[in-house]
Amino acid sequence: MLANLAFNIIIPTLIMTKLSSEDYLGPVYSIVVALSFPIIFGVKDYLENHKANFFSALGILSVVLTGGISLLQLDPQYIAIKEAAIPACFGLATLFSVRTKYPLVKTFLFNDQILQIDKVKAALEANHNQDAFEHKLVNASYMVAGSFFLSSVLNYILAKVILVSEPGTVAFTEELGKMTALSFPVIALPSTIVLMGALYYLLHHIQKLTHLKAEEIFNEA
Repeated sequence: MLANLAFNIIIPTLIMTKLSSEDYLGPVYSIVVALSFPIIFGVKDYLENHKANFFSALGILSVVLTGGISLLQLDPQYIAIKEAAIPACFGLATLFSVRTKYPLVKTFLFNDQILQIDKVKAALEANHNQDAFEHKLVNASYMVAGSFFLSSVLNYILAKVILVSEPGTVAFTEELGKMTALSFPVIALPSTIVLMGALYYLLHHIQKLTHLKAEEIFNEA
């Protein structure tokens, strides 16, 4: 968690806000150096776990797009649109997946990294509550989608409020660093609270429908 914050938020923020003047790296190189850290972290995560992480890959894509838009000195509104588009796409995908055999809520919440899936499924079947649980999964999907849409709106507002200077300037680079720093408290925390609410909702109903205790549901670390 600390490494994640350091590579994705703290270090890039410090570089863009403190080293973007011409006396140090300058506005262009400070962006290049700062945004290289999330990419390095994503590659490191892949090499350590020996498997592709879709969310890490998407994070790297987001960083590359931000860097590309900044270095090409395009209108900052494109960064705002990009910031809003990625979580919005997740939200839409979550909603659309509800009607498929593989709802994304199972990827986010109902997975074997968090829960003892086989035990839960067996208990649901024993209590004849599979259909009732599927209904709860749909409700949880709406909550998860809501967290993404909330993130989308907050991302857009934050980018529009913070990025007001001309691209390619020291001021713009510092604003980009400020936006990166504020992304955690302003965006990640509210969205995480909503997501945790969805997880709590799902766990509450798993216990109710399976008659399992919490320690029987969670995977041991």
